[in-house]
Amino acid sequence: MADKLFIFDTTLRDGEQSPGCSMNLPEKIEMAHQLERLGVDILEAGFPIASEGDFEAVKAVSAEIRRPIVAALARANEKDINRAWEALQGAALPRIHTFLATSDIHLQYKLHKTREEILQMISWAVGHAKSKCRDVEFSPEDAGRTDRSYLIECCHAAVEAGATVLNLPDTVGFCLEPEYEQMFRDVQTRVPGMDHVTLSTHTHDDLGMAVANTLAGIRGGARQVECTINGIGERAGNAALEEVVMTIHVRRDVLPVFTEIRTEELYASSRMLTRLTGVAVQRNKAIVGRNAFAHEAGIHQDGVLKNAITYEIISPKTVGMPSNAIVLGKHSGRHALAKRYEELGYQLTKPEVDRAYALFTQLADRKKNVYDEDLLGIMSDGFQHLPDTFALKLFQSVSSSDGRATATVELEKDGKTSHDSATGEGPCDAAFRVIDRITGLPGTVSDFSVHTVGPGTDGVAEVRIRAHFDGREFGGKCTSHNVVEAAARSYLQAANKAAYEQKRQEEARPVASASVHKNAAVDRLFPGGY
Repeated sequence: MADKLFIFDTTLRDGEQSPGCSMNLPEKIEMAHQLERLGVDILEAGFPIASEGDFEAVKAVSAEIRRPIVAALARANEKDINRAWEALQGAALPRIHTFLATSDIHLQYKLHKTREEILQMISWAVGHAKSKCRDVEFSPEDAGRTDRSYLIECCHAAVEAGATVLNLPDTVGFCLEPEYEQMFRDVQTRVPGMDHVTLSTHTHDDLGMAVANTLAGIRGGARQVECTINGIGERAGNAALEEVVMTIHVRRDVLPVFTEIRTEELYASSRMLTRLTGVAVQRNKAIVGRNAFAHEAGIHQDGVLKNAITYEIISPKTVGMPSNAIVLGKHSGRHALAKRYEELGYQLTKPEVDRAYALFTQLADRKKNVYDEDLLGIMSDGFQHLPDTFALKLFQSVSSSDGRATATVELEKDGKTSHDSATGEGPCDAAFRVIDRITGLPGTVSDFSVHTVGPGTDGVAEVRIRAHFDGREFGGKCTSHNVVEAAARSYLQAANKAAYEQKRQEEARPVASASVHKNAAVDRLFPGGY
């Protein structure tokens, strides 16, 4: 029968130590609640002795988080342990996590201690922590580079002093899988009293081995793993929680463990961490990256459209991602193109697909990605030449020092003028809101970029916007000396494209009901028949 694997999340402690990933108190609390929803078993909230802010964070998390164990880190000395325990007073399930380096490298160059002195410090520190808290975890820092016989002595000292969890860190990401696995087997079999002690992994990604070594530790007997959301952490990072969890989920046939993680919360956890820290996930990041479920190669697209299991071992919905993505680019095939046109309301015949595909590949050679509006442009002899539904006649914007702003816009449609104002969190937000109100087409901005054209302060701003309207994405671009006006005009361009497509679909409905797939746009594309 499979054993439960306990997930120890250290995003708020080791992860937050990653450059650029620090969080303030409200952000830590928000992230802690998401980790609780995710279902982590242990939540390491911080290093209380490090700063007053860390102490307050551990104290606040201890007071608010009730289901998971809340752990606080402490070096193997009285001051650290006492401070950790003080911060944990409000926790429903507290744990003191104390550590001390054991490799000869650290003893010689960092601690200037003998092996015997380290053994005495371990016994005292674990015993002192145990006198305050029933649940005590001990980590021999740099266990991966510690002499194996001496590591056994250190672990024995910690167990004798009352440690309930032994964590064996590969602190510098040095180990290879067989070495890390064997270390766990050796500690499990050679340290007396291990029957009531949980072994834990803690791996770093300096050589890109963090997740692989975590799995090796599990095979060696570990039943707790320490990891972080998005794999953030010191230097190259820690083992990524989402990768470890989903590997176990997918490969239950060879990994004799299970977790109680709610996998549908993985994507939300990743996105929240990105929002709070401002550190984006790389596009090709496993499980939660933007490209994790995206397909551009024609062979892959054809397989996924027939049955997703051909190229997806995980359903996007399993990790909380809305859906996979068929990315149209120069490697895409006819099947994917025809499918996207079908979703846009065009039922193309094979000759039509062939002709559209030829134009599409020409465009794809010039652009990295081809968007819906580009496909609509192919169908309508060039989207950029279509008449605008709404024309901007007046734009005014006023901002205040508190961040609030008001925008006034006047738009003309079919000879009639509409005038309105709206407030927002900044002048661009206000402008977008009032345009939404007048056009009746509410949009959501998905990408907003500003580029200065020309040197000096008198250069003009080029604003590019992509926005979703009714589930489809459209873009706009405008250049102006006024950044806010350029943003408003770019957004209006996108809204005009959405309005045109909405009108086209409305006009096509009677034709579609009569099972006639041709339309004026296709006739323009293929003059003179086929």
